[in-house]
Amino acid sequence: MEGSEELESSLLTKPWASVCFGESAFLAKVCFRDTGYILLISDLSSVWYESADAEAVGQRSKELNKRLTVHVSSFLHHLCDLMSPLLAGQSDTATSFSCHHTAGGLSLHVKSTLSGLPFYWKFHCCPAPVEMVSRHLVRPLIRMSLALQYQVQELTFLLLQKDAEIEDYRENGATLSRDRLRTEPFQEEMFQQNFMAESLPQICGVAEGQAFASALQQLYAAVTQQEAKQSRKRQRSEDTEGPTPAAETTGHPHPPPPSQEDETASSSEGTTPASSPAQKLRLPVSKAKPKKAKGLFS
Repeated sequence: MEGSEELESSLLTKPWASVCFGESAFLAKVCFRDTGYILLISDLSSVWYESADAEAVGQRSKELNKRLTVHVSSFLHHLCDLMSPLLAGQSDTATSFSCHHTAGGLSLHVKSTLSGLPFYWKFHCCPAPVEMVSRHLVRPLIRMSLALQYQVQELTFLLLQKDAEIEDYRENGATLSRDRLRTEPFQEEMFQQNFMAESLPQICGVAEGQAFASALQQLYAAVTQQEAKQSRKRQRSEDTEGPTPAAETTGHPHPPPPSQEDETASSSEGTTPASSPAQKLRLPVSKAKPKKAKGLFS
């Protein structure tokens, strides 16, 4: 049976979606399985979550829907079908959602129909732990920012190469057939200044509920998939290595002094300092000058 930890791992790669309840905008993500569900929701001031297994779902469904006798797995599938249009930004007039702040938590109410009978559900969300917020929001956003920064550097390098290519064409007598296609050479510093002065204020003025557009949802999913893959590799490595033998920990409480050969090897290897994390993360920029394009009339 899939436990809560596995359910949260499945939730990790689900992208955040913008949802609105009345005047309030939220970011939300949810994962449903036959064994239960986990919901994560935030107004960018607080983050709440609820994790419920099949037993808890069955008990709550009896309390809220006394006239319905549906298997828990079918109940969860129906609840998933109701939430999916909301997370996709689609309106469903047959289903209504509302949220209410409670003491230290958030309650999300769902009202719809099932088999021709009224259907009700309540998500009882409590504040999310710091580690959960970091795993699903903070760390992915940092990695997304780094990925976008690398992408900008790559595009800047390509623009400069294109400018060099165009200049070579001009020097060899090539002319534009349509003057409106003419562009000025790309100046990175001027571009950054204009971006900070003009584009950035518009971006910061966008409603908080629109924080994850479709392109960013794809990037978020790609980033979290990489994290999940690395996490599985670390877990397999730990399982393979197993516990440290007792002889290694108790037989030699202090490591033996290095031999003369070890000291010589260490001194020779120590001449090259280890690269820092910042150096490892730096995007490699090609030092080679772009090849001069062949002229059209050469």
